Amino acid sequence: MPPQRATLLQVAQRAGVSRSTASFVLAGRHLDMRISEDARQRVLRAAQELDYRPNLMARSLRTKVTRTIALVSDTLASDPYAGKAIHGALAAAVAHGHLLFIGETEGDPVVEEKLISDFLDRQVDAFIYASMFTRYVRLPKQLKGHQVVLLNCLTRGARPAQHQIIPDELAAGWSAATLVLEAGHRDGIYLVGSPDEHVFAGRERLAGIREGLQASEANLAGTVDCDWWPDSAYEAVSRSLEAGLSPQVFICLNDRIALGAYQALRDAGRRIPEDVSVVSFDDSDLAAWLRPQLTSISLPHYQLGWQAVEKLLGPPSGPAVLRLPMPVRRRDSVGKPPVR
Repeated sequence: MPPQRATLLQVAQRAGVSRSTASFVLAGRHLDMRISEDARQRVLRAAQELDYRPNLMARSLRTKVTRTIALVSDTLASDPYAGKAIHGALAAAVAHGHLLFIGETEGDPVVEEKLISDFLDRQVDAFIYASMFTRYVRLPKQLKGHQVVLLNCLTRGARPAQHQIIPDELAAGWSAATLVLEAGHRDGIYLVGSPDEHVFAGRERLAGIREGLQASEANLAGTVDCDWWPDSAYEAVSRSLEAGLSPQVFICLNDRIALGAYQALRDAGRRIPEDVSVVSFDDSDLAAWLRPQLTSISLPHYQLGWQAVEKLLGPPSGPAVLRLPMPVRRRDSVGKPPVR
C-alpha cells in the first residue's frame, strides 16, 4: 500500500500552530494575516519534514477552481516544429501555477466534441483552441460561455468575442520586401509559390510583399507558381529557368519551397546569392541546414503559445486580435544585385 499522505492538521500540530494558521502560511497569506516569521518558518519546516502536499482535488471542489487549462488542437501538438507553441503554453502555465492538458483531434469533429466534453467533465478553468495553420474557424458550441483564447486561428466578424493570437504575416511580407530592397534589388524580384486566396498565410505574405515593394516604387516581376513542397518548387523553377527566366531574387512563400528552388538553381548553374538571392518564411530547421544558410522570417511558435496562456491568466483586457511579430533571421542567401 502507498504511504498515507500527511494532513494539514498534522503539519499544524508539528509546528505548534492552529490549522488555520498553517493553511494561511502554505497559501502565502502570512503577511495579510499578520503571522510571525517564526511561526511561518515552523510551518514550512514541518511541511517539508512531513512531505506535505495539498489535496488539490478537495481544494478544487471547495473553490470551484482547478488551476487547469485545456489546449484543443487539430494537429499542432504532434508537429515537431509547430509543437513549440505547446512548449510556450506549458512554460507559461507552469509560471502561473497551472497544469496544461493537451488534446488533439486530427480535424475530426466527433473526436473534438468528445474531447471537449471530457475536459468540461474535469472542470478545467479555461481553454485554448488552436490550429496548426492560421485559418478562420467556428468556435465549437460547447465552448460558448467558457473562457477561451484562440491560438493561430480567427473567427469571422468585426468584433472578436475572444482573444485571438496569430503571427503577423502581413508585416512579415513587408520585412521580406525590405530585406531585398536594402540589399539593392529593384528588378527581377519573383515570388515562388502559389498565393492561394484561401490560404491565410500566403494571402497575407503576398499582400505585405507588394506593399513593401510599392512603398519604394518597386514591384514583383512575376510569380513562379507551384505547390508549397520541394518537388513542386524544383520542377516549376527548373522549367522557368529553362524557358529563359533571369531572376535576381526569389521570395519563397515557405522554406520547403526554398529547398526546391535551391536545388533547381544549383542544377542550372546559378549561385546563391551571387546570381540569385533567396528569401523565405517560417525559419524551420531547413533554413539553417541549407547551404548557404537561408534567410527566413520566423514563425514565433513559442511566443504564440506563451501569449495564449498569458491572455487567459494575466490581467483582464477586452478581447482583441493580437498579431505577434515574426523575427527576421538574416543568413547568407541574400546578396547584392549581380553585375551584368
